Amino acid sequence: APPMNAQVSDSELELMKIVWSQGGTARYAQIMEELSQTGRTWQKNTVITLLSRLVEKGMLRTSKIGRRNEYSALVSEEDYQTAQTQNLLNKLYEGSAKGLVSTLIQRDLLSAEDYEELRRFWEKGGETR
Repeated sequence: APPMNAQVSDSELELMKIVWSQGGTARYAQIMEELSQTGRTWQKNTVITLLSRLVEKGMLRTSKIGRRNEYSALVSEEDYQTAQTQNLLNKLYEGSAKGLVSTLIQRDLLSAEDYEELRRFWEKGGETR
């Protein structure tokens, strides 16, 4: 399993989100296309460097399709979110999810509707994502 505590920079995460949005596999050209649509004007070299760092960190695998590079996520978005959430809980709340949730409620970051929806989700045994 890849190191889930790999520290990924914001720029690297942006590239991971593109790969995830393409179903977990994206060609270099697709990644560049998506970046240009978000108004990112990163140089080709910058993107290549970020992608190779993600490969080194065990987040992506690269393979050649003909002469083209294809990148596949080795970590799912859900697994990454879970690991990062766990890190956040450990760092800020001594691992207590309750502490996080009370902060969200106290600071109005979690609406009453959100809360109701989560309560129903909880009662159903958490089937829907």
